[in-house]
Amino acid sequence: MQNWIMSVMEDFGYMGILLLIALENIFPPIPSEVILTFGGFMTIHTSLSVIGVVTVSTIGSVLGAIILYGVGAMIDINRMEKIIEKWGHILRVTKDDLYKANNWFNKYGLWTIFLCRFIPLIRSLISIPAGMSHINFGLFLLLTTLGTFIWNVTLVSIGVAVGNQWETIVGYMDIYSNIVYAVLALLLISLVIVWIRKRS
Repeated sequence: MQNWIMSVMEDFGYMGILLLIALENIFPPIPSEVILTFGGFMTIHTSLSVIGVVTVSTIGSVLGAIILYGVGAMIDINRMEKIIEKWGHILRVTKDDLYKANNWFNKYGLWTIFLCRFIPLIRSLISIPAGMSHINFGLFLLLTTLGTFIWNVTLVSIGVAVGNQWETIVGYMDIYSNIVYAVLALLLISLVIVWIRKRS
């Protein structure tokens, strides 16, 4: 996949970066680390500029986030209620659980949206519960743009700083991602265990 990403960026420049980053938000397995650090490296030996790469990557990220926010808004809590009415007894989930989760996101969602922009995988998917909870779209857009901009500036700048060694940074980012995935998996397992104990 890395070779394909590099080929698209070399062939289509800014437009390729924008489309890849938008896709990365919708399909998280596409690694933004490769796109952004390689984009930073490209500014050294092509006509691309750091400002240009950061700008189009931020636009692409926000477009992808808006699409997922829309998906979440279409699902909304009313549709989730109907799903729980039908399948809740199998999933052992009640409407009360749904409302608790929704209330939690309404209370802490804004900060969650911002902070999750720095966490691999979650940085994309967080837009869906934001849409489901109908978080104020203007605030969602502001925090998404701000968090995404910081992430993009950081990785593009690293790509510029390390030059030909940009792939080494991607390797370190893979380690960071794997650690985050492991922590999330442990957290999920812990939550499931606590939930099962409460049920029983």
